[in-house]
Order: sequence, then structure tokens, then C-alpha cells
Amino acid sequence: MKVNILALGAHPDDVELACGGTLAKHAAKGLKTAIVDLTQGELGTRGNAATRKKEALDAAKILKLNARLNLGLKDGFIQCDEKSKLSVIKCIRLFQPDVLLINAPSDRHPDHGNAAKLCSEAAFLSGLMKIKTVYKGKSQKAWRPPAVYHYIQDQHIEPDFVVDISDFMEQRMKAIKAYKSQFVSTQSKEPETYISSQAFMDSLSARPMEFGRRSGVKFAEGFLAQRYIGVKLLSDLF
Repeated sequence: MKVNILALGAHPDDVELACGGTLAKHAAKGLKTAIVDLTQGELGTRGNAATRKKEALDAAKILKLNARLNLGLKDGFIQCDEKSKLSVIKCIRLFQPDVLLINAPSDRHPDHGNAAKLCSEAAFLSGLMKIKTVYKGKSQKAWRPPAVYHYIQDQHIEPDFVVDISDFMEQRMKAIKAYKSQFVSTQSKEPETYISSQAFMDSLSARPMEFGRRSGVKFAEGFLAQRYIGVKLLSDLF
């Protein structure tokens, strides 16, 4: 079940909105990718847990993920407590990612910042051998991801680095639009929300375009690093 990249998100669609292009790009290169949603997004004004589960699976197919799980934590009330940490630790040890992508450290939705703290601490604790976890009746080995990066969400944060997703922007947007209950739909009779407007949908192209323009490519997604970023050669930078 080992993957190269594991993305954790407080809600179904968090990952698609922030770094779907990055996952699609790495999957296209043959790397294994997975998403774990912490909650079912059941408090969302539009849709419900069942519709969002279906939409998440549809988006997973578009992004060509190797796996997608849901931890079933309580939407709106994510806490950095022992029970929640152990749930995340089990997932990290299950997938043994080389790279872990997690929520923004602070954002419009309080669950995002809380999830960032929860997942960051769980990533460290997952490497401690004396914390014992069991998955499907089998003891898990300790695993600490070598790299942990925050993706950027609703609020603008200056990135430490960006990933060129120019060739994967269309695939990213298709995965986002898989969440038909949440975003712009002329057929929906549900209440309008902050994210259901055309203005919000337009912004989903504007930010990657801005990150791309500032880095010399067409579209890019931004990330924050928890420690120094190293390259073997200066030519590794574009």
C-alpha cells in the first residue's frame, strides 16, 4: 500500500482545490498517489455525506489516484487530540509516503488550520516506535515522512516553492468540477454559498495563473515547507 505522495485534507475537495494538479502530474509520471479525507464534509450547506463520498470517488478516478480513504472525523470540530492523532498515524503508516501534503497552517475555515496542526504532529509521532498501532489486525511499523508540505488554500500565502502544472490544469479543474453539489451548477436548487459562485470558480484559475506567471510557467500550485528545501543542482530550479 506504499505510495510516493499522500495528501491529507480536512474535507473532501480540499486537496483537489489546492494541489490536484500536482497529484495528477506525479501520477502521470508513474508515481503512486493517495488522498485521505479527515471528515465527510457533512456540515456543508450543499450536498451531504453520501453525495460528497460519491463525488470524492469520481474525483479520485480523474486524478488517477491509487487509493482514497475517509477517516470519518467530525466535520467542523477537528481536534488535535490523542484519538485523532492515532487515526492519522495509522494512515501514514499504512501508506508510508515519501511526501506528505497537508492543509494550510491557517485559513478561512478553522478546520483547515486545525487539520494542519493535527497532521503535522501526527507525521512526527508516526515515526516513534513506542507508539503502537494496528491496522486490520496487523501491527504497523513506525514511519515518518521525509518531507511534509502545506498546500495553499483560500487565503493567500506566499509559497516557499511552486510546482508547474501547466499541462495538468484541465485535469485539475475536471476533478474539482466532480463535486457537482458544491460548485457552480445551473441545475442546482440548493442555497448559494461562498464557493458555489462563478467568482469563486474563476479564482481557481487566477491563483495558479499568478503563481505560474511569477515562476515563468503558465500555471503552478504553491506549497509551504517545514524545513529548508534542498536541490542537488541549481539546474533543478526552473
